Amino acid sequence: MIRVLIADDQPLVRAGLTALVSLEDDLEVVGEATDGIQALAMARELRPDVACLDIRMPGQDGITVARALCGPDVEDPIPVLVLTTFDLDDYVFGALEAGVSGFLLKDAEPDAITAAIRQVAAGNGTIDQTLTRRIMSEFVRRRTLQPVSRSRDSDVLTGREQEILLLLAQGMSNEAIARELVVETSTVKSHLARMLPKLGVQSRLQAVVWAYQNRFVELPAAT
Repeated sequence: MIRVLIADDQPLVRAGLTALVSLEDDLEVVGEATDGIQALAMARELRPDVACLDIRMPGQDGITVARALCGPDVEDPIPVLVLTTFDLDDYVFGALEAGVSGFLLKDAEPDAITAAIRQVAAGNGTIDQTLTRRIMSEFVRRRTLQPVSRSRDSDVLTGREQEILLLLAQGMSNEAIARELVVETSTVKSHLARMLPKLGVQSRLQAVVWAYQNRFVELPAAT
């Protein structure tokens, strides 16, 4: 059973998400928070498998809460999925830098939201596919997440780690990467566990951002 904390200051949104999650046999809502301070306290007490956070909340915003739950200095992080009404917004970029495992727009299809919760709980980052190129383009243009340059890639990552990073950037899950490389899923996870600290990032999603920022992979041409 995947244990989920939902934090949103809008009662209707919070009730809708709770109802949606509760309909799934493998998902369980263990807490509902109405502001950032309550969300942080409940997350630390309940230790959910996934914390679903709104970005804009009273008390503390979702980015501040996320940084406290899954930021670079957190020894035992709690995976965070951000649900936002904004597409290209500083809050979204801040969430990526805070170490969140994924984010979706609040108007995403119900199946997409529950699937994202499962992906985050499984250690797979997720991002709203309608926003991927726009967000990555803007993030690469505006921000520097980690100062490792392209010229140092061969020193930072092993050949296998570079292969996995390329496949991550294509949006593949651990299972899909394992099939592509003809290895066990546990092997992929082991490589990821060693790779993320080398890049100075906390999540698969941040690793993908790093790959684009450092020109390890190029953004696809607009269509």
